[in-house]
Amino acid sequence: MSDPERSSNLVSQDPIITARVEAIRQLAGGLSDRVAVMDRSFNVVYANKAAWPVQETTSAHRPHAKCYEAFAQQTDPCEACPATKVFETPEVQCVSCSGGGSGTACGMQQAFPLTDANGSVVSMLVLFQPRSKPVHAATAEDGHTTPLANGLGDLIGRSPIMQQLFDMTRLVAESSATILIQGESGTGKELLAKTIHALSPRKDRPFVVVDCGSLPETLLESELFGHVKGAFTGAVMNKRGLFDEADGGTIFLDEIADTTPTFQAKLLRVLQEGEIKPVGGTRTVKIHARVISASNKDLTELVKAKTFRQDLYYRLAVLPLYLPALRERRDDIPLLVRHFVAASCARHHQPVRYVEERALRLLRDAPWPGNVRQLQHYIERAVVTTVGPSLPCQDLLDQALGEEDESLRSASRDAVAHTERTRIIDALQKTAGNRLKAAKLLRISRASLYNKLRAYSIE
Repeated sequence: MSDPERSSNLVSQDPIITARVEAIRQLAGGLSDRVAVMDRSFNVVYANKAAWPVQETTSAHRPHAKCYEAFAQQTDPCEACPATKVFETPEVQCVSCSGGGSGTACGMQQAFPLTDANGSVVSMLVLFQPRSKPVHAATAEDGHTTPLANGLGDLIGRSPIMQQLFDMTRLVAESSATILIQGESGTGKELLAKTIHALSPRKDRPFVVVDCGSLPETLLESELFGHVKGAFTGAVMNKRGLFDEADGGTIFLDEIADTTPTFQAKLLRVLQEGEIKPVGGTRTVKIHARVISASNKDLTELVKAKTFRQDLYYRLAVLPLYLPALRERRDDIPLLVRHFVAASCARHHQPVRYVEERALRLLRDAPWPGNVRQLQHYIERAVVTTVGPSLPCQDLLDQALGEEDESLRSASRDAVAHTERTRIIDALQKTAGNRLKAAKLLRISRASLYNKLRAYSIE
């Protein structure tokens, strides 16, 4: 390891931290982004070459032990480093530490918690602001702030929690280390895995998806590792496993929590040895696929309950990512709605529809227990089953909400009634009060129009 790119053995006693620091070292070593890992005492566990001050890379220097020495050129600790919140609340922290107040001039931008084998936050991965750019969004000469990107790849979001995820995704994509994605059903775990693959050096190699929860153990083993002719009834020829098919690329193991202890033991051996043995075979096959796994269950809780192997969890969660539920990023819902409306209209060869602001607010406040997938399906149904330039979304939203709060459904009905009444009045104006023509314009029967005129007290 070169002098400017040093790592410490301060936390190397813990196996999961050791693995994570090593993975970070491999992926961050050649980056121009400034990356470091610090422990609770602000000892620099690891820092890539870009993290060190320019003058440090051109002359001999003593090893720095503390982050305030290494990155802020101070001899004393900072009064109150905002990054310490990551140890109190194990969530990604926006640090924005750029001088002034009680902070330092080290340029910390984001701090990610790193847990040990016991689940305790013992260190943090820190991303620094680029030296040539400000901490916050760039400001043009006219004083306007440059808008944030709407997403990363096919992932949509502008909320702070998604921007943090995008930053981490860009970072981990360069590595070959295993990644564990955790998040509720419908949050887009497979999409995140595809994005990581697309941003990685493996992008031109296969991306193979395996739904571990949908296959019985015997079939799952055969699918992943392959089998030889005669290994079991129906094995009439040799079959390559999906690990072999993903050679040089990425294999995505979805719903990894649903696998059996027996299979988990076999998968652990594959990850440890870097080789597979086809079912019924005697020879092993080397594999070179990156493993990304996902679960909608908290694997740490399953480990505590002894229903998931602890050693396998360590192997899978070298670089853990959390995909937030839709309720945790409600500000992204209007952006997602507009994206899904445009995509669905194009798919069904319809002109682009719009959703009124009142409807957007209603959609934003809806619970969406099925997360982004539920919202996407809801918009799809709305586009297909409604007519006109806008999406009133009434009955469909009732379906989406299920047994949720009646007050929300009532608000939905009021919003839709307002939209429908406005459309009827507009049609009557366009047809000079001719109700038959207005009904044709609205694509409803004349009887339906008369019923709605009475319901909305339209003369």
